Amino acid sequence: MRQQLNEEVMEVEAKQKRRIRVRLLPIWLRLLIVMGLIFFAVLSGALLGYSVIGGGHATDVFQKSTWTHIIDIVNKDA
Repeated sequence: MRQQLNEEVMEVEAKQKRRIRVRLLPIWLRLLIVMGLIFFAVLSGALLGYSVIGGGHATDVFQKSTWTHIIDIVNKDA
């Protein structure tokens, strides 16, 4: 009988000691941050790839004519 009582008391104490986790950043904010980082990575990759590897001007990567030229090269029938 005493052993059961001690086990019940220990279970109650364990439940009371359980910590409630408070998130510093909500999940929706985390998703926005990740999407922003992905967007930044894509833009900086295109910028560095076009200017450093391709030898073009860094600001030309944001022009529509650059992307239409790239699409024309990729879709060219050989």
